[in-house]
Amino acid sequence: MSTSVQSVSTLSSNVPTSSSTTGTTPVLGENDFLKLLTMQMQYQDPMNPMSGTEFASQLAQFSSVEQLTNINTELGQSISANAVLTQSINNGLAATFIGKDVRATTNSFQYSGTGDKKLGYTLSSDANTASVSITDGAGNVVRTIKGTPTGSGDETFSWDGKDDAGNQVGSGKYSFSVTATGADGGAITSSPFIYGTVSGIRFKSNGTVFVVDGMEVPLSDILEITQE
Repeated sequence: MSTSVQSVSTLSSNVPTSSSTTGTTPVLGENDFLKLLTMQMQYQDPMNPMSGTEFASQLAQFSSVEQLTNINTELGQSISANAVLTQSINNGLAATFIGKDVRATTNSFQYSGTGDKKLGYTLSSDANTASVSITDGAGNVVRTIKGTPTGSGDETFSWDGKDDAGNQVGSGKYSFSVTATGADGGAITSSPFIYGTVSGIRFKSNGTVFVVDGMEVPLSDILEITQE
């Protein structure tokens, strides 16, 4: 009676795996590979044993799997350590922004209720006309400013804090939108930004945010530190 020699791939379906899975596809680890190799030796035909060359080849495969597993583990630990170090450095540097004037890409801003508010936008190309609408926290347009700058690139303007009737508005959160058209009447793309002073830093689970004039602004939205 003879027993055929079974390969590692043939035996894999008969060996319980302790490895992780991705979706429905099992991923073999070094322990699983060792179990397969041991089972293959157990079930081989003693009258026709596995050749030395084939056995050496499978041992080499096992060694490669083990080394790759170790490299993957060490690499993952290194990446995690670097991420923690980078976050710590960024948090430390973020604290140096307190008291600085910044420019941030957003159309929302906090108005104190007195004085002028400096705002701005970037036009993708020269415009023929441009205007700005100021909206309060309830979504009501309180002021429309016509004749704002039309040049390509960064442009700034000031809002005096008054509505269309000339009345002073109260403090609170406001937003603004820009309408710009070219000589052909087509719309010109604009990107709004604000100016403000960083009064604090908050470290949140989704990233670092700056408190700019009482409003949270993500670190990724800070365009530059300005010199007022």
